Amino acid sequence: MSIAALLFPDFALIACGFLLRRHTDWGDGFWIGMEKLVYYVLFPALLFHATSHSNIDFSVTGRMLQAAMATLAAGIALGWLAKPLFRAGPMVFESGVQTAFRFNATIALALSASIGGAAGTSLMALIMGFAVPVCNIASVYALAHRAGGVARELAKNPLLLATAGGLLCNLGGLELPGMVSTTLSRMGSASIALGLIAVGAGLRLSGLREAKGMAAWFLAVKLAAMPAIGYALGRWLALPDLQLQILVTFCALPTAASAYVLAVRMGGNGAFVAFLISAGTLLAALTLPVWLAVASGVR
Repeated sequence: MSIAALLFPDFALIACGFLLRRHTDWGDGFWIGMEKLVYYVLFPALLFHATSHSNIDFSVTGRMLQAAMATLAAGIALGWLAKPLFRAGPMVFESGVQTAFRFNATIALALSASIGGAAGTSLMALIMGFAVPVCNIASVYALAHRAGGVARELAKNPLLLATAGGLLCNLGGLELPGMVSTTLSRMGSASIALGLIAVGAGLRLSGLREAKGMAAWFLAVKLAAMPAIGYALGRWLALPDLQLQILVTFCALPTAASAYVLAVRMGGNGAFVAFLISAGTLLAALTLPVWLAVASGVR
């Protein structure tokens, strides 16, 4: 299957969400409710099921995790480099820098399932388990310059809790009853389609009235620099094919929609972040196939 054919269904669902939001009168309450259902119920079920059932060997995946964390650290550093390079108004840099390194979990899980099935999903879940706390701490620090409340936020993060719970079950040799496992599997399948539709529904391309150079910098870091660094590290560490593909996919993901929520909640520039999220998601439809082709060795 070609890379374009592999990715088409996922981005088609994003386009479907975009059109549904603009051509129906279901109201904001419907979309907010769906996002909460996916984030707090369906995604955790998918992550728990994937990590609890996978054959995880940290001696094999350790290098992939090291490469992912090193690339994430590079993305954070490059994002902060924008501060001395560009002039911006109050809370513009502080709000936007998180878009240089945060990742969209919805697209991450959808693509990893398309690329490697259950094995791909479990590998992505492992990376997310390590990356979520790092991204949250770095994002909150940029907006508040203090760590107050970060531990509480992490302790309540459903994706982190589900991944940790699945790993504990896996490492402890606990096996779920068949009925429970089937239920979680079906919930996980539903999360992919609904999650991608919710991503499309949240797209909006207004709000860029200032700091255009800084916006371009953040997008370039997230969609070009990070996947290039991840690919180079993955090749240098001689990662297996699937691990390299998952690593590069993780590094090439657009920014999470939760970046907007955090910016607004902490008094940041929400419109600027909303634009970066939407622009990054649309551009990723072009850049992700390229990076996946590179990681897959397609000539």
